[in-house]
Amino acid sequence: MNFEFEWTEVERLLYADGKIDINHLPMAEVESCYRFLRDFSSDKIIYGINTGFGPMAQWRVDDRYLEDLQYNIIRSHATGAGQPLDDRCVKAAMIARLGTFLQARSGVHPDCVKLLVEFINHGIFPLIPAHGSVGASGDLVQLAHIALTMIGEGEVHYKGRWRPAADVLRECGLQPLSIHIREGLSLTNGTSVMTGIGMVNQFEAERLLDWATLAGVMMNEIAGSFDDLMAAQLNGAKRHAGQREIARRMRALAAGSRCLQQREHELYDNGHREVKTFEHKVQAYYSLRCTPQILGPVCETLANARRILLEELNSACDNPIVDPVSKNVYHGGNFHGDYVSLEEDKVKIAMTRLAMTAERQLNYLLHDRINGMLPPFLNLGQLGLNYGMQACQFTATSTTAECQTLSMPNYVHSIPNNNDNQDIVSMGTNTALITRHVIENCWQVMAIQYMALAQAIDCLGIKDKVSPASRRAYDAVRLIQPVIVADTPFYRETAAIEEWLKDNPLNLSSKQ
Repeated sequence: MNFEFEWTEVERLLYADGKIDINHLPMAEVESCYRFLRDFSSDKIIYGINTGFGPMAQWRVDDRYLEDLQYNIIRSHATGAGQPLDDRCVKAAMIARLGTFLQARSGVHPDCVKLLVEFINHGIFPLIPAHGSVGASGDLVQLAHIALTMIGEGEVHYKGRWRPAADVLRECGLQPLSIHIREGLSLTNGTSVMTGIGMVNQFEAERLLDWATLAGVMMNEIAGSFDDLMAAQLNGAKRHAGQREIARRMRALAAGSRCLQQREHELYDNGHREVKTFEHKVQAYYSLRCTPQILGPVCETLANARRILLEELNSACDNPIVDPVSKNVYHGGNFHGDYVSLEEDKVKIAMTRLAMTAERQLNYLLHDRINGMLPPFLNLGQLGLNYGMQACQFTATSTTAECQTLSMPNYVHSIPNNNDNQDIVSMGTNTALITRHVIENCWQVMAIQYMALAQAIDCLGIKDKVSPASRRAYDAVRLIQPVIVADTPFYRETAAIEEWLKDNPLNLSSKQ
């Protein structure tokens, strides 16, 4: 039986301080795999058990040094640099590592699994520097930093403080991991760090998509658009599941709105035949009207990325693979991170497109000659003396431009290393980290957009006409940022709205 983490379980662990029950894990299978490897390897040459690592695999290691070999790979590879990963990404990486070990194809001692569970449950977060992985043989350097703390060395972040791992283990009543056969190699070899960062990216990207979808509805309410842009018949005429899904979500979010117009009532009756020029736009600007077509591909990209990440989470991603069923040990490259790297590049591009759409929608709100109904820069003060949200656009535009630069593909940036043993690598963790940067930028742009949406609603006096979903978002923003009249710094309010957006997911995908 292959163990599988469910996506909802990962979300519970990462965002609701959930705990893992060791009694629900396939520990008997882990034990069986360990015992098979112990017996099988006693008289055979197996990579990483009685040979050196990487290009050093051509050298046999004497039996008296086999334990030292495992400690050596941990200590020698803990060479990362840069800022530590945040606690959530570290926790996600440990969950991903656990997912690999629970496939019972790694041959690790059950104590390794148990200690990893204790780290997750106690909130013990090893110091993992941001830089060090080339994505094959997986995340060697960064995983070595996890392994280092599990043997009682290195540093951990525990209850908000950086402390020696040995002290925290002692305080929690935990014993450092002892090496049995191949725990050093198994702990350091695989895609778990890139997968962990990718999972955190995924949760945030899906939440951003939900907020972008609601923003699309609010934009069209403010513009008084015709509602057929989200019609099932229109979007059903295109065979893309993502477009249809975004349109469906928009219809649900727009329910109850008295701001959207019906084309059949306004333009399709007989009362307009003599009209030569229409004051109200017959069709809205693309950034408003084409929301389903723009966010649809984003939706599908994220759906595929979630599938790939879930598959990677529940895979044996180290090398070699120990198979007690066929009673063999297979050597290959399951540590290669191409799947994660390519998907994270796609997510990065999709999120940049989302930021671009938000920035263009913001421009519509602030540009009075385009929208034709709002004051310049949503300025409710004295024009010329006050500036409204003029400078907020600078921040949104600058941040979006950085996303565009960062969205260039990283998956194709392989550089051979390791004496050319690693002659083509995935750079998956770098890709996931760059994607994380783009996502953080998107939150900032989204926060500015929601501040502007609330201000535009007040400029038009339509807060009682927007949909209930739009009104809830408006009310939440107004608790943080009152109506803007006099000039005021915005940076604290922007940060607070950003945190509110992050902490209050709409979860539209679950509301079918």
